[in-house]
Order: sequence, then C-alpha cells, then structure tokens
Amino acid sequence: MASNHIDMSNKVVLITGGSRGLGLAMALAFAEAGADLIITSRKIDSCEATAAEIEALGRHAMPYACHVGHWDQVDGLVEAAYERFGRIDVLINNAGMSPHYGRPDEISEDLYDKVLDVNLKGTFRLCANVGQRMVDGTGGAIINVSSTASIRPRKDIITYAAAKAGVNVMTEAFADAYGPKVRVNCIMPGPFLTDISKAWDMEAFNAKAEDSIAMKRGGEADEVAAAALYLASDGASYTTGAIIKIDGGSK
Repeated sequence: MASNHIDMSNKVVLITGGSRGLGLAMALAFAEAGADLIITSRKIDSCEATAAEIEALGRHAMPYACHVGHWDQVDGLVEAAYERFGRIDVLINNAGMSPHYGRPDEISEDLYDKVLDVNLKGTFRLCANVGQRMVDGTGGAIINVSSTASIRPRKDIITYAAAKAGVNVMTEAFADAYGPKVRVNCIMPGPFLTDISKAWDMEAFNAKAEDSIAMKRGGEADEVAAAALYLASDGASYTTGAIIKIDGGSK
C-alpha cells in the first residue's frame, strides 16, 4: 500500500465494488488514512473479507451485498449505511462490468441492460440519493470511476464505453447540481494491473506498453487510491466537475 499523508480520520466512506481490484485498494487506503467504510459488491463473502482487513487496521467496516443496478437495493444500502454511521462523507462509485461479446449485433438486450445498469444506472442513483443527503447535511465528496474506454472506445467494449461516457457527463452535471456543499469528481483509469489483468497475455501487454504507454507499464492499484484520497480531502476543496485521466500517458 502506497503511503500517504492525507488524514481521513473518522470520515465515513461508501465504496461500491470495494472488495477487489481498484475498489479494494481504495478501501484499504482510506482505512489506513483513518476512515470507516461501507464495502459493497454483489457477493457478501468478498465484502466480509475486505471488512475484516479494514477492521484489522483498527477501523470500523460494514459489509453489504448490493446489486447497484437495482434501485431498491441501492436505496436499502444507503438506508443501512445511514442507520449504522449516521452519515456518508465520501461516496466512491467504483462498481463496473465489461463482459465479452462477439459482434455488436450479437449483444442481447439483457446483456446491454446489465452493462448500463451496473456502470451507469447505479452510479446515477447513488449520486442522486447520497448527494442530496450530503446537501441537506454537512456536505461531502463524490468520486465516480470511469474509464479511458469512454474517450477511446473499441468495437469490443461498445456498451461499456458508452456507459462510462455517461458517467463522465453525470459527474459534471452533479457537480453543478450539488455545489458548493458537495464536490463531484471522476477518476478515469487506463490499463491497471489488478485481479482482472491476471487473464491478460502479459508478454503481449508489456510489448505493446513499450510503444503505446508513456510510462511503459500498466498502473498499480495504489496509484488510483492516491488520487481518490486527494479528491476526497480538503486539498481538493476547489476541485469539482473534474475528470482526471490516470493512464500512464496511454495513446
């Protein structure tokens, strides 16, 4: 875990997709900075495992199973979080999915809906629900997680890229809607070496990175966690509606 000097003592942070990959790295970074966390994903077992890691760091953690594409589950998550902690200071919308498919005309309506539900619909509902509560309360920060696919789409990720482009747009719109009490920003990751990358042909990836990524490598999850900590902190007090690309200078 990358060290940081940002103090998040006693802040309450809700992270969707917080049990693996970038979400897990952010959860542990916020816990190390002193925050208490609500960890949610579709699988309660993985949420509980992450919560145990957070509690081992001396912080409080609430695991909660939720499919963010279902608004009734999202609203239940928010109610449970407020019942347990009384507030949410930082919301991180990190849950996402990008399933494989063949030709675009082979994408079923069900698959299309699932991708939009998880990547866009759930983010909207959480921004709307938690954001308004922050406005009515003491304020807060929202961090959405997009993808460079939103600005560099490919034929094999059309629905995912479209959904993440929607997240970019929503970030700016919610920043306008909820300012000045709530800051809303977006992290736009490029290629990162997480559990997902274990399925990659790393020899081919590294060869391509030499020519297509200025940093000549994939990113480490801690490098996104550091950006999230900054955006949640008072150091970013005049930053809202920003979309921060973290892709190592990918072409």
